[in-house]
Amino acid sequence: MSVETARALVSLTIASVERDTGLSKDTLRVWERRYGFPVPERDAAGERLYPPDQVDKLRTLKRLLDLGHRPGRIVGLPIDDLQRLAQASAAPSLRGLQPVHEQDELDGLLGLLTSHRIDDLRNDLAQLLLRKGLARFIAEVVAPMNEMVGDAWSRGTVQIFEEHLYSEAVQRLLRNAIASMQRTDERPRVLLTTFPQEPHGLGILMAEATFALEGCHCSSLGVQTPLWDIVLAASAQRADIVALSFSAAVNPGQALDGLTELRDKLPSPVEIWAGGNCPTLHRRPPQGVLALKSLDGVAPALQRWRQAHKSS
Repeated sequence: MSVETARALVSLTIASVERDTGLSKDTLRVWERRYGFPVPERDAAGERLYPPDQVDKLRTLKRLLDLGHRPGRIVGLPIDDLQRLAQASAAPSLRGLQPVHEQDELDGLLGLLTSHRIDDLRNDLAQLLLRKGLARFIAEVVAPMNEMVGDAWSRGTVQIFEEHLYSEAVQRLLRNAIASMQRTDERPRVLLTTFPQEPHGLGILMAEATFALEGCHCSSLGVQTPLWDIVLAASAQRADIVALSFSAAVNPGQALDGLTELRDKLPSPVEIWAGGNCPTLHRRPPQGVLALKSLDGVAPALQRWRQAHKSS
């Protein structure tokens, strides 16, 4: 059975659509009433079911919302128009800063993923890591590839299982690279994790590699750690910084509320650094939280931290 045939047989519940797209159930219901989209089917119990083509459109809408578009202007547009708009909006960030030879490398990796040549994808990624070194591999390969895969996913040209295959391949390489690095007790001591609503682990793993390259002592809790356990772990690990990652799919309100609560529960000397692709986080970060737009901001932020703690 082809991927297209399998997709045609699957409709998603509203809870699955919320997890898949990052659009809340309330948003989906409001759009249904206000804009006439989505138009869910109903199962025998009367629960909403969303066909794959509507889910694809919802993903694209979510990406456009993250880029600053208003729902009233875009929800009613046909999917082809939305995809052109998303591609035009994303084009500068995806291709404008990449040298031609590097973009060719990235296009080749994406082609291996979408043609399901996963062993070749793993081998090519491993070769790029060896050739570039860990820091350049993260900056020049993983970061732009994440963006390309996310953009292709939002347009329906990459499926979730393909995104998972890509993420697992990169995470395996990064874990091995981090494990091979010499451990250090140098401060700051950094605790890394994500909130319970954030299942994506690639961002926090990239951050761990970046902190480790800067000589920090890193402790990772993995993903989806309850807030109170983050507080307990920060105390047990004598953390100077709690670093959290947020993908574009996370609910912005939950992210901001969680950060505000975490700031209230952690001792004031423990800093909170947050990064990732959640636009709301960077527009209005909670008080007492350092929002990093990219991993390029880690080194100067660490320099500031170390300068302020020279005598401690």
